[in-house]
Amino acid sequence: MATKTISITEEAYERLSAKKHEKESFSEVITRITNKINILDFAGILNKNESEVLSKDIVGLRKLSKNRLKRIKI
Repeated sequence: MATKTISITEEAYERLSAKKHEKESFSEVITRITNKINILDFAGILNKNESEVLSKDIVGLRKLSKNRLKRIKI
């Protein structure tokens, strides 16, 4: 793989370094943070209670949608 050398400010370096995971290269950091959103990035943001409430809401909305579709015969 080809490489490029870039110059960045100290502030930019510190910000990039703060995003860096252990054993991750700066190239990997840049690729990760400039990539499309990965659903796994959201893992763990809800506590157990929040996830249960959200799950129940989703089930309820699916039932509501199904009933509405039956009424309009789709």
